[in-house]
Amino acid sequence: MSNSESFIDEVTEEVRRERLFSYMRRYGWIAVLLVLALVGYAAWSEWQKAQNRAAAQAFGDSVLAAMMHETPEARGESLRDIPASGAQAGVLNLLAASEAVAAGDRDAAMAALQAVADDAALPASYRQLAMLKRVVLGGSDLPVEEREAALQSLAQAGQPFRPLALEQLALLRVESGNEDQAVALLRELLDEPGTTPNLRRRATQMMVVLGEAPETAG
Repeated sequence: MSNSESFIDEVTEEVRRERLFSYMRRYGWIAVLLVLALVGYAAWSEWQKAQNRAAAQAFGDSVLAAMMHETPEARGESLRDIPASGAQAGVLNLLAASEAVAAGDRDAAMAALQAVADDAALPASYRQLAMLKRVVLGGSDLPVEEREAALQSLAQAGQPFRPLALEQLALLRVESGNEDQAVALLRELLDEPGTTPNLRRRATQMMVVLGEAPETAG
């Protein structure tokens, strides 16, 4: 390479460096801001996670403390005093309903379950569990049409409480005098993959009561 070519290359490289430094002086602050923003977001995200963990732990501690009381009345009162929103409020209402049942306050239990079932902000599983417990607790005091509508929605394929809803539908058919329909629902229940051994035993016993031989009951 001649001296002239080497000189030209050096000049070209120097021009490139000067141009790069010029760009950095002009726009470098943008890169600095981006780095600061990324670092700030990472720090905020970690802080938020720590806050959420602390809040969840405090909620859990409050629930455990409430459940340490000796009487269901005291446990229910303590649960109602815990501040909560969203899914945590749903958990508290479900627990409060159980304590109200233990205390013999059926109306309070029904109200707590209805509050969960009506809260569209809660996870579907919470609302469905509350609906099922309310139907079971309300029994014949609830209109047949209301129980039928609730159980039919819970017994749809793929729903988490389908087996229990099928059992309750079968009981509802027996209550209405439709024993053949009750047996058909019990057979459907026995064929359901998610049916637990205890539930399967209850279904088989009910079929026997309804006149079905154990071997044909599955």
